[in-house]
Amino acid sequence: MIKNHFQFKDKGDWAKIKAWLQKRARPDYSVDQQVREILDKVEDKGDAALIEYTRKFDSPEFGPEDLKVDDKEIENAVAEVPENDLTIIREAADRIRAFHEKQKQKSWYDLAEDGTILGQIYTPVERAGLYVPGGMGGETPLVSSLLMNAIPAQVAGVKEIVLVSPPRKDGSLNPYILATAHILGLNKIYKAGSAWAIAALAFGTQSVPAVDVIAGPGNIYVTTAKRLVAGLVGIDMIAGPSEITILADDSARPDFLAADLLSQAEHDPLAACILVTPSQELIAKVASALEEQLPALPRNEIAGTSLKDWGAFILVDDISKGLEVVNLIAPEHFELCIAEPWSVLGQVKNAGAIFMGHFCPEPVGDYFAGPNHVLPTMSTARFSSALSVDTFYKKSSVIYTNQDYIQQHGSKIARLARLEGLEAHARSVEKRFKG
Repeated sequence: MIKNHFQFKDKGDWAKIKAWLQKRARPDYSVDQQVREILDKVEDKGDAALIEYTRKFDSPEFGPEDLKVDDKEIENAVAEVPENDLTIIREAADRIRAFHEKQKQKSWYDLAEDGTILGQIYTPVERAGLYVPGGMGGETPLVSSLLMNAIPAQVAGVKEIVLVSPPRKDGSLNPYILATAHILGLNKIYKAGSAWAIAALAFGTQSVPAVDVIAGPGNIYVTTAKRLVAGLVGIDMIAGPSEITILADDSARPDFLAADLLSQAEHDPLAACILVTPSQELIAKVASALEEQLPALPRNEIAGTSLKDWGAFILVDDISKGLEVVNLIAPEHFELCIAEPWSVLGQVKNAGAIFMGHFCPEPVGDYFAGPNHVLPTMSTARFSSALSVDTFYKKSSVIYTNQDYIQQHGSKIARLARLEGLEAHARSVEKRFKG
Protein backbone atom coordinates (compact mmCIF):
# COMPACT_ATOMS: atom_id res chain seq x y z
CA MET A 1 0.00 0.00 0.00
CA ILE A 2 1.96 3.06 1.23
CA LYS A 3 5.62 2.16 0.83
CA ASN A 4 7.19 5.58 1.34
CA HIS A 5 8.14 6.18 4.96
CA PHE A 6 10.11 9.23 6.07
CA GLN A 7 11.28 10.80 9.30
CA PHE A 8 11.50 14.55 9.71
CA LYS A 9 13.52 15.83 12.64
CA ASP A 10 14.95 18.99 11.07
CA LYS A 11 15.41 20.65 7.68
CA GLY A 12 18.27 18.32 6.92
CA ASP A 13 15.67 15.57 6.48
CA TRP A 14 13.71 17.63 4.00
CA ALA A 15 16.08 16.92 1.09
CA LYS A 16 14.99 13.29 0.82
CA ILE A 17 11.27 14.14 0.98
CA LYS A 18 11.70 16.97 -1.50
CA ALA A 19 13.59 14.77 -3.97
CA TRP A 20 10.75 12.24 -3.86
CA LEU A 21 8.06 14.90 -4.41
CA GLN A 22 9.95 16.60 -7.22
CA LYS A 23 9.79 13.45 -9.34
CA ARG A 24 6.04 13.99 -9.45
CA ALA A 25 6.37 17.68 -10.27
CA ARG A 26 8.40 17.35 -13.46
CA PRO A 27 6.45 19.07 -16.27
CA ASP A 28 5.31 16.92 -19.18
CA TYR A 29 6.06 18.59 -22.52
CA SER A 30 5.31 15.47 -24.56
CA VAL A 31 2.13 16.87 -26.14
CA ASP A 32 3.33 20.43 -26.74
CA GLN A 33 3.80 20.05 -30.49
CA GLN A 34 0.47 18.27 -30.92
CA VAL A 35 -1.33 20.97 -28.96
CA ARG A 36 0.40 23.75 -30.91
CA GLU A 37 -0.89 22.19 -34.12
CA ILE A 38 -4.42 22.09 -32.69
CA LEU A 39 -4.20 25.73 -31.62
CA ASP A 40 -2.98 26.78 -35.07
CA LYS A 41 -5.71 24.82 -36.84
CA VAL A 42 -8.52 26.28 -34.72
CA GLU A 43 -7.13 29.79 -35.15
CA ASP A 44 -7.03 29.25 -38.92
CA LYS A 45 -10.24 27.27 -39.56
CA GLY A 46 -12.48 28.17 -36.61
CA ASP A 47 -15.70 26.17 -36.32
CA ALA A 48 -14.65 23.72 -39.02
CA ALA A 49 -11.67 22.64 -36.90
CA LEU A 50 -13.84 22.27 -33.80
CA ILE A 51 -16.27 20.04 -35.66
CA GLU A 52 -13.47 17.98 -37.19
CA TYR A 53 -11.80 17.29 -33.83
CA THR A 54 -15.11 16.63 -32.09
CA ARG A 55 -16.12 14.08 -34.73
CA LYS A 56 -12.74 12.39 -34.44
CA PHE A 57 -12.52 12.16 -30.65
CA ASP A 58 -15.95 12.62 -29.08
CA SER A 59 -19.06 12.39 -31.28
CA PRO A 60 -18.79 10.84 -34.78
CA GLU A 61 -22.05 12.34 -36.08
CA PHE A 62 -21.40 15.85 -34.74
CA GLY A 63 -22.42 18.69 -37.07
CA PRO A 64 -22.29 22.49 -37.19
CA GLU A 65 -25.83 22.71 -35.84
CA ASP A 66 -24.74 20.82 -32.70
CA LEU A 67 -22.00 23.23 -31.62
CA LYS A 68 -24.11 25.65 -29.59
CA VAL A 69 -26.53 24.39 -26.98
CA ASP A 70 -30.03 25.77 -27.57
CA ASP A 71 -32.68 26.72 -25.04
CA LYS A 72 -34.68 23.55 -25.67
CA GLU A 73 -31.73 21.35 -24.71
CA ILE A 74 -31.33 23.25 -21.47
CA GLU A 75 -35.06 23.04 -20.74
CA ASN A 76 -35.06 19.28 -21.34
CA ALA A 77 -32.00 18.81 -19.13
CA VAL A 78 -33.58 20.62 -16.20
CA ALA A 79 -36.67 18.42 -16.52
CA GLU A 80 -34.47 15.30 -16.52
CA VAL A 81 -32.63 16.05 -13.27
CA PRO A 82 -34.45 15.01 -10.06
CA GLU A 83 -35.78 17.94 -8.06
CA ASN A 84 -33.87 16.85 -4.96
CA ASP A 85 -30.59 17.06 -6.85
CA LEU A 86 -31.51 20.50 -8.21
CA THR A 87 -32.18 21.63 -4.65
CA ILE A 88 -28.77 20.39 -3.49
CA ILE A 89 -27.03 22.15 -6.40
CA ARG A 90 -28.88 25.39 -5.63
CA GLU A 91 -27.88 25.24 -1.97
CA ALA A 92 -24.25 24.55 -2.85
CA ALA A 93 -24.34 27.47 -5.30
CA ASP A 94 -25.78 29.77 -2.65
CA ARG A 95 -23.07 28.84 -0.15
CA ILE A 96 -20.29 29.29 -2.70
CA ARG A 97 -21.74 32.65 -3.77
CA ALA A 98 -22.04 33.88 -0.18
CA PHE A 99 -18.36 33.11 0.46
CA HIS A 100 -17.17 34.77 -2.73
CA GLU A 101 -19.29 37.88 -2.15
CA LYS A 102 -16.94 38.62 0.74
CA GLN A 103 -14.04 38.74 -1.72
CA LYS A 104 -15.42 41.69 -3.66
CA GLN A 105 -12.97 44.56 -4.03
CA LYS A 106 -13.73 48.27 -3.92
CA SER A 107 -12.00 50.92 -5.96
CA TRP A 108 -10.29 53.51 -3.76
CA TYR A 109 -8.75 56.99 -3.98
CA ASP A 110 -6.40 58.82 -1.64
CA LEU A 111 -6.38 62.65 -1.68
CA ALA A 112 -3.19 64.23 -0.32
CA GLU A 113 -2.97 67.75 1.12
CA ASP A 114 -1.07 68.97 -1.95
CA GLY A 115 -3.97 67.96 -4.23
CA THR A 116 -2.41 64.73 -5.49
CA ILE A 117 -4.91 61.94 -6.02
CA LEU A 118 -3.77 58.33 -6.14
CA GLY A 119 -6.04 55.32 -6.38
CA GLN A 120 -6.87 51.94 -7.79
CA ILE A 121 -9.85 50.92 -9.89
CA TYR A 122 -11.13 47.33 -9.95
CA THR A 123 -12.80 46.40 -13.24
CA PRO A 124 -14.13 42.96 -14.17
CA VAL A 125 -12.97 41.47 -17.45
CA GLU A 126 -15.57 41.71 -20.21
CA ARG A 127 -15.79 38.01 -21.02
CA ALA A 128 -14.69 34.82 -19.25
CA GLY A 129 -14.45 31.32 -20.69
CA LEU A 130 -15.04 28.31 -18.47
CA TYR A 131 -13.94 24.79 -19.33
CA VAL A 132 -15.85 21.89 -17.75
CA PRO A 133 -14.32 18.45 -18.40
CA GLY A 134 -16.53 15.67 -19.72
CA GLY A 135 -15.88 13.36 -16.80
CA MET A 136 -15.70 9.64 -17.76
CA GLY A 137 -17.26 10.13 -21.17
CA GLY A 138 -19.87 12.50 -19.81
CA GLU A 139 -21.18 10.08 -17.20
CA THR A 140 -19.63 11.77 -14.15
CA PRO A 141 -20.67 15.42 -14.57
CA LEU A 142 -18.28 17.79 -12.82
CA VAL A 143 -20.97 20.03 -11.36
CA SER A 144 -18.65 21.35 -8.68
CA SER A 145 -16.11 22.56 -11.28
CA LEU A 146 -18.80 24.60 -12.99
CA LEU A 147 -19.99 26.12 -9.72
CA MET A 148 -16.49 26.94 -8.49
CA ASN A 149 -15.43 28.65 -11.72
CA ALA A 150 -18.63 30.43 -12.74
CA ILE A 151 -19.67 31.93 -9.42
CA PRO A 152 -16.49 33.96 -8.76
CA ALA A 153 -16.73 35.37 -12.28
CA GLN A 154 -20.36 36.35 -11.69
CA VAL A 155 -19.56 37.93 -8.34
CA ALA A 156 -16.75 39.93 -9.96
CA GLY A 157 -19.31 41.31 -12.41
CA VAL A 158 -18.17 39.63 -15.63
CA LYS A 159 -20.81 40.53 -18.22
CA GLU A 160 -20.48 37.49 -20.47
CA ILE A 161 -19.54 33.96 -19.46
CA VAL A 162 -18.90 31.35 -22.15
CA LEU A 163 -19.05 27.69 -21.16
CA VAL A 164 -17.41 24.87 -23.15
CA SER A 165 -17.59 21.16 -22.43
CA PRO A 166 -16.98 18.05 -24.59
CA PRO A 167 -20.10 16.26 -25.85
CA ARG A 168 -20.90 12.63 -25.21
CA LYS A 169 -20.84 10.15 -28.07
CA ASP A 170 -24.43 11.01 -29.03
CA GLY A 171 -23.59 14.72 -29.22
CA SER A 172 -25.31 15.70 -26.00
CA LEU A 173 -24.02 17.17 -22.75
CA ASN A 174 -24.79 15.57 -19.43
CA PRO A 175 -28.09 17.04 -18.18
CA TYR A 176 -26.54 17.87 -14.80
CA ILE A 177 -24.08 20.26 -16.47
CA LEU A 178 -26.85 21.99 -18.39
CA ALA A 179 -29.14 22.10 -15.34
CA THR A 180 -26.35 23.64 -13.25
CA ALA A 181 -25.69 26.19 -15.99
CA HIS A 182 -29.41 27.02 -15.96
CA ILE A 183 -29.37 27.49 -12.17
CA LEU A 184 -26.46 29.90 -12.61
CA GLY A 185 -28.14 31.74 -15.46
CA LEU A 186 -25.58 30.72 -18.09
CA ASN A 187 -26.82 30.25 -21.66
CA LYS A 188 -23.74 30.65 -23.88
CA ILE A 189 -22.79 26.98 -23.90
CA TYR A 190 -20.76 25.21 -26.59
CA LYS A 191 -19.96 21.56 -27.12
CA ALA A 192 -16.21 21.39 -27.50
CA GLY A 193 -13.48 19.71 -25.50
CA SER A 194 -9.76 19.29 -25.02
CA ALA A 195 -7.21 21.67 -26.55
CA TRP A 196 -9.53 22.76 -29.38
CA ALA A 197 -12.02 24.15 -26.87
CA ILE A 198 -9.28 26.20 -25.21
CA ALA A 199 -8.16 27.41 -28.63
CA ALA A 200 -11.71 28.50 -29.45
CA LEU A 201 -11.91 30.51 -26.23
CA ALA A 202 -8.50 32.09 -26.79
CA PHE A 203 -8.82 33.00 -30.49
CA GLY A 204 -12.57 32.97 -31.08
CA THR A 205 -14.30 31.19 -33.95
CA GLN A 206 -17.34 31.95 -36.10
CA SER A 207 -19.54 30.70 -33.23
CA VAL A 208 -17.46 30.83 -30.06
CA PRO A 209 -16.47 34.32 -28.90
CA ALA A 210 -12.92 35.02 -27.79
CA VAL A 211 -12.61 35.63 -24.05
CA ASP A 212 -10.30 37.55 -21.74
CA VAL A 213 -9.78 34.91 -19.03
CA ILE A 214 -9.99 31.11 -19.24
CA ALA A 215 -10.62 29.03 -16.13
CA GLY A 216 -11.36 25.39 -15.46
CA PRO A 217 -9.55 22.07 -15.00
CA GLY A 218 -8.68 19.48 -17.59
CA ASN A 219 -6.29 16.78 -18.77
CA ILE A 220 -2.77 17.31 -20.07
CA TYR A 221 -4.09 18.59 -23.43
CA VAL A 222 -6.28 21.20 -21.75
CA THR A 223 -3.53 22.21 -19.32
CA THR A 224 -0.94 22.46 -22.08
CA ALA A 225 -3.27 24.54 -24.25
CA LYS A 226 -3.89 26.91 -21.35
CA ARG A 227 -0.17 27.22 -20.73
CA LEU A 228 0.49 27.99 -24.41
CA VAL A 229 -2.21 30.67 -24.73
CA ALA A 230 -1.40 32.34 -21.39
CA GLY A 231 -0.40 35.89 -22.19
CA LEU A 232 -2.84 36.14 -25.07
CA VAL A 233 -5.53 35.59 -22.44
CA GLY A 234 -5.48 35.31 -18.67
CA ILE A 235 -5.74 31.86 -17.13
CA ASP A 236 -6.65 30.72 -13.65
CA MET A 237 -3.57 28.58 -12.98
CA ILE A 238 -1.55 25.62 -14.25
CA ALA A 239 -2.75 22.91 -11.92
CA GLY A 240 -1.15 19.52 -11.39
CA PRO A 241 -2.61 16.32 -9.95
CA SER A 242 -4.54 16.60 -6.70
CA GLU A 243 -2.89 16.23 -3.30
CA ILE A 244 -3.64 16.08 0.40
CA THR A 245 -1.45 16.31 3.47
CA ILE A 246 -2.88 15.47 6.89
CA LEU A 247 -1.28 16.39 10.20
CA ALA A 248 -2.77 14.18 12.90
CA ASP A 249 -2.24 13.26 16.54
CA ASP A 250 -3.61 10.40 18.63
CA SER A 251 -6.98 12.15 18.96
CA ALA A 252 -7.67 11.36 15.28
CA ARG A 253 -9.61 8.32 14.14
CA PRO A 254 -7.56 6.08 11.82
CA ASP A 255 -10.59 5.15 9.71
CA PHE A 256 -11.35 8.85 9.13
CA LEU A 257 -7.76 9.52 8.07
CA ALA A 258 -7.68 6.54 5.73
CA ALA A 259 -10.93 7.63 4.10
CA ASP A 260 -9.55 11.14 3.63
CA LEU A 261 -6.33 9.91 2.03
CA LEU A 262 -8.38 7.74 -0.32
CA SER A 263 -10.61 10.69 -1.23
CA GLN A 264 -7.62 12.18 -3.04
CA ALA A 265 -6.02 8.92 -4.18
CA GLU A 266 -9.09 8.05 -6.29
CA HIS A 267 -8.63 11.21 -8.38
CA ASP A 268 -5.51 10.26 -10.26
CA PRO A 269 -2.59 7.79 -10.14
CA LEU A 270 -0.39 10.86 -9.59
CA ALA A 271 -2.40 12.20 -6.64
CA ALA A 272 -0.21 12.63 -3.55
CA CYS A 273 -1.56 11.48 -0.18
CA ILE A 274 0.61 12.21 2.86
CA LEU A 275 0.06 11.62 6.57
CA VAL A 276 2.30 13.52 8.99
CA THR A 277 2.15 12.46 12.64
CA PRO A 278 4.23 12.04 15.79
CA SER A 279 2.53 8.67 16.41
CA GLN A 280 4.00 5.48 14.99
CA GLU A 281 0.97 3.64 16.36
CA LEU A 282 -1.37 5.90 14.36
CA ILE A 283 0.60 5.18 11.18
CA ALA A 284 0.12 1.46 11.71
CA LYS A 285 -3.61 1.86 12.32
CA VAL A 286 -4.09 4.07 9.26
CA ALA A 287 -2.16 1.58 7.11
CA SER A 288 -4.51 -1.15 8.31
CA ALA A 289 -7.58 0.99 7.65
CA LEU A 290 -6.36 1.68 4.10
CA GLU A 291 -6.00 -2.04 3.46
CA GLU A 292 -9.57 -2.52 4.64
CA GLN A 293 -11.18 0.39 2.77
CA LEU A 294 -9.38 0.37 -0.59
CA PRO A 295 -10.88 -2.83 -2.10
CA ALA A 296 -14.43 -1.51 -1.64
CA LEU A 297 -13.82 1.56 -3.82
CA PRO A 298 -15.00 1.54 -7.47
CA ARG A 299 -11.76 3.33 -8.43
CA ASN A 300 -9.53 1.10 -6.30
CA GLU A 301 -6.94 0.54 -9.04
CA ILE A 302 -6.36 4.27 -9.47
CA ALA A 303 -6.32 4.85 -5.71
CA GLY A 304 -4.00 1.90 -5.14
CA THR A 305 -1.47 3.20 -7.66
CA SER A 306 -1.63 6.66 -6.12
CA LEU A 307 -0.99 5.32 -2.62
CA LYS A 308 1.84 3.04 -3.77
CA ASP A 309 3.69 5.69 -5.77
CA TRP A 310 2.74 8.97 -4.12
CA GLY A 311 1.46 8.05 -0.70
CA ALA A 312 3.72 8.66 2.30
CA PHE A 313 3.86 8.47 6.07
CA ILE A 314 6.10 11.10 7.68
CA LEU A 315 7.00 10.54 11.33
CA VAL A 316 7.83 13.69 13.32
CA ASP A 317 8.83 14.34 16.92
CA ASP A 318 5.87 16.58 17.70
CA ILE A 319 3.14 18.73 16.14
CA SER A 320 5.47 21.71 15.84
CA LYS A 321 7.83 19.67 13.65
CA GLY A 322 4.82 18.42 11.75
CA LEU A 323 3.80 21.96 10.92
CA GLU A 324 7.34 22.70 9.79
CA VAL A 325 7.31 19.90 7.23
CA VAL A 326 3.75 20.76 6.11
CA ASN A 327 4.88 24.30 5.33
CA LEU A 328 7.74 22.87 3.27
CA ILE A 329 5.36 20.58 1.37
CA ALA A 330 2.92 23.50 0.80
CA PRO A 331 0.00 21.16 0.02
CA GLU A 332 -3.09 21.86 -2.03
CA HIS A 333 -5.37 20.45 0.70
CA PHE A 334 -4.24 20.39 4.33
CA GLU A 335 -6.25 18.68 7.05
CA LEU A 336 -5.33 19.65 10.61
CA CYS A 337 -6.66 16.64 12.50
CA ILE A 338 -5.41 17.32 16.01
CA ALA A 339 -7.12 17.82 19.35
CA GLU A 340 -6.85 21.62 19.29
CA PRO A 341 -6.36 22.75 15.67
CA TRP A 342 -7.17 26.41 16.31
CA SER A 343 -4.24 26.71 18.69
CA VAL A 344 -1.73 26.17 15.88
CA LEU A 345 -3.54 27.64 12.87
CA GLY A 346 -1.28 30.70 12.92
CA GLN A 347 1.73 28.47 12.27
CA VAL A 348 0.32 27.27 8.92
CA LYS A 349 2.01 29.39 6.25
CA ASN A 350 1.73 27.40 3.02
CA ALA A 351 -1.48 25.60 2.09
CA GLY A 352 -4.14 26.02 -0.57
CA ALA A 353 -6.99 25.26 1.83
CA ILE A 354 -6.95 24.31 5.51
CA PHE A 355 -9.52 21.90 6.94
CA MET A 356 -9.89 22.16 10.70
CA GLY A 357 -10.59 19.31 13.09
CA HIS A 358 -11.90 15.77 12.92
CA PHE A 359 -15.23 16.48 11.25
CA CYS A 360 -14.14 18.63 8.32
CA PRO A 361 -12.89 16.29 5.58
CA GLU A 362 -11.62 17.71 2.31
CA PRO A 363 -14.81 16.91 0.31
CA VAL A 364 -16.68 19.46 2.45
CA GLY A 365 -14.61 22.10 0.67
CA ASP A 366 -14.78 20.39 -2.70
CA TYR A 367 -18.53 20.66 -2.95
CA PHE A 368 -20.46 22.58 -0.39
CA ALA A 369 -18.90 24.78 2.29
CA GLY A 370 -18.25 27.80 0.06
CA PRO A 371 -14.49 28.42 -0.37
CA ASN A 372 -13.16 27.67 -3.82
CA HIS A 373 -11.80 24.21 -4.57
CA VAL A 374 -9.56 25.37 -7.44
CA LEU A 375 -6.30 25.42 -5.49
CA PRO A 376 -2.55 25.65 -6.11
CA THR A 377 -0.80 22.28 -6.42
CA MET A 378 2.79 21.02 -6.62
CA SER A 379 3.99 23.23 -3.71
CA THR A 380 2.88 26.41 -5.50
CA ALA A 381 0.86 27.31 -2.39
CA ARG A 382 4.17 28.88 -1.33
CA PHE A 383 3.33 31.83 -3.60
CA SER A 384 -0.15 31.42 -5.09
CA SER A 385 -3.74 31.20 -3.95
CA ALA A 386 -7.12 29.68 -4.68
CA LEU A 387 -9.17 30.81 -7.65
CA SER A 388 -11.21 33.76 -6.47
CA VAL A 389 -13.11 36.85 -7.53
CA ASP A 390 -9.68 38.46 -8.06
CA THR A 391 -9.06 36.05 -10.95
CA PHE A 392 -11.66 37.96 -12.97
CA TYR A 393 -10.64 41.51 -11.98
CA LYS A 394 -8.25 43.93 -13.60
CA LYS A 395 -6.61 46.55 -11.37
CA SER A 396 -5.87 49.97 -12.85
CA SER A 397 -3.83 52.61 -11.05
CA VAL A 398 -5.15 56.18 -11.03
CA ILE A 399 -2.68 59.08 -10.76
CA TYR A 400 -3.45 62.81 -10.67
CA THR A 401 -0.83 65.48 -9.99
CA ASN A 402 -0.99 69.26 -10.44
CA GLN A 403 1.50 71.93 -11.50
CA ASP A 404 2.71 72.52 -7.94
CA TYR A 405 3.57 68.82 -7.66
CA ILE A 406 5.61 69.00 -10.88
CA GLN A 407 7.35 72.17 -9.66
CA GLN A 408 8.27 70.51 -6.36
CA HIS A 409 9.24 67.03 -7.57
CA GLY A 410 9.85 67.33 -11.32
CA SER A 411 13.63 67.70 -11.06
CA LYS A 412 13.84 64.52 -8.98
CA ILE A 413 11.80 62.63 -11.57
CA ALA A 414 13.95 64.01 -14.39
CA ARG A 415 17.13 62.97 -12.56
CA LEU A 416 15.87 59.40 -12.14
CA ALA A 417 14.96 59.29 -15.85
CA ARG A 418 18.43 60.47 -16.88
CA LEU A 419 20.06 57.86 -14.64
CA GLU A 420 18.33 55.32 -16.87
CA GLY A 421 19.37 57.10 -20.06
CA LEU A 422 15.82 58.19 -20.92
CA GLU A 423 16.19 61.85 -21.88
CA ALA A 424 12.71 62.18 -23.39
CA HIS A 425 11.20 61.08 -20.09
CA ALA A 426 13.09 63.82 -18.28
CA ARG A 427 12.11 66.50 -20.79
CA SER A 428 8.44 65.42 -20.66
CA VAL A 429 8.41 66.48 -17.01
CA GLU A 430 10.62 69.57 -17.45
CA LYS A 431 8.34 70.96 -20.17
CA ARG A 432 5.81 71.53 -17.40
CA PHE A 433 8.06 73.63 -15.15
CA LYS A 434 6.93 77.22 -14.47
CA GLY A 435 8.87 80.14 -15.85
